Amino acid sequence: MSRPKILIIYTGGTIGMIEDTETHSLRPFDFSHLIDNVPKIKKLDYEIHNIQFNPPIDSSDMSPEGWCEIAMSVERNYAEYDGFVVLHGTDTMAYTASALSFMLENLHKPVIITGSQLPIGEVRTDGEENLITALQIAAALDTNGDPMVQEVAILFEDYLWRGNRSTKMSADHFNAFKSNNYPYLAKIGLGIHFHEEALWRVPARRPLKVQTNMDCNVMSVDLFPGIQEAALRHMLNVPGVKGIVLKTYGAGNAPSQKWFLDLMRETVNRGVVILNVTQCVNGGVHSELYMTGNGLAGTGVISGADITTEAAITKMMYLFGMGLRSEQVKKYMKCSLCGEVSL
Repeated sequence: MSRPKILIIYTGGTIGMIEDTETHSLRPFDFSHLIDNVPKIKKLDYEIHNIQFNPPIDSSDMSPEGWCEIAMSVERNYAEYDGFVVLHGTDTMAYTASALSFMLENLHKPVIITGSQLPIGEVRTDGEENLITALQIAAALDTNGDPMVQEVAILFEDYLWRGNRSTKMSADHFNAFKSNNYPYLAKIGLGIHFHEEALWRVPARRPLKVQTNMDCNVMSVDLFPGIQEAALRHMLNVPGVKGIVLKTYGAGNAPSQKWFLDLMRETVNRGVVILNVTQCVNGGVHSELYMTGNGLAGTGVISGADITTEAAITKMMYLFGMGLRSEQVKKYMKCSLCGEVSL
């Protein structure tokens, strides 16, 4: 058998940072130095190539343009490589993973996103193990000789998570990510133990189709006790907004005051898609449980079930980017396109 051929796409992030001697803050450095700091990679006996953002960026500067650059890099090299590892900062990693899961339609190869909490040149870095494990997962095959992972996934410390189900849960711990409403895809211990029943499989194998049009006329709004009508009305009437992720309480509950429900109804009637997503990290929207949830559903606000905020925002961008009308977007927001929501 030929050696696995893996492409590393380096976008930036802590994994490739170095301390500036003058300011003592972290700044990106050239990717070639990153490989020099992980000599154990050579023991994998893989054929590994890399491309990098120029210049590398902090993940807080990631944008839909950056997602497009990653997606097009995968598209251009799709036939030549067995798998892809994306090195990325942690702060917006879940947004990138979610976006790529929609943009890379019919994906049949692994796109493993990883990074680190400490720079790879540090003595106590998590970056080295994350990079090596991500490469091994990108090269893993099932019993049929097909890629074990055929989706966008996040590898961090002890677990592999579905990308569009993941959320950054900690700024301090090495196990920084978690998928609260979907099981892990693999657990990393002495070996890599895949949870094969949880892995995504497309019903029929089709050519990769990449969509790079992402419509950014979407926003999220967090409810809180005491939110004022004037402030909320101002947010919902932002010119050009097409979709709103409304982050509600508990199982999808919201204020029952007439002004609030009237405002929701007015916004929906203007053609704006409003998706009800819970603020809780576990569980999802069950609007039928309480009258407050039922009242919101009666205004035309649709349920996001157990979708993450990151997946909800990027899915809206993707659907509106396809040029779909509001009613079509509503239809597809209620569907699972690539395992992003439980229905």
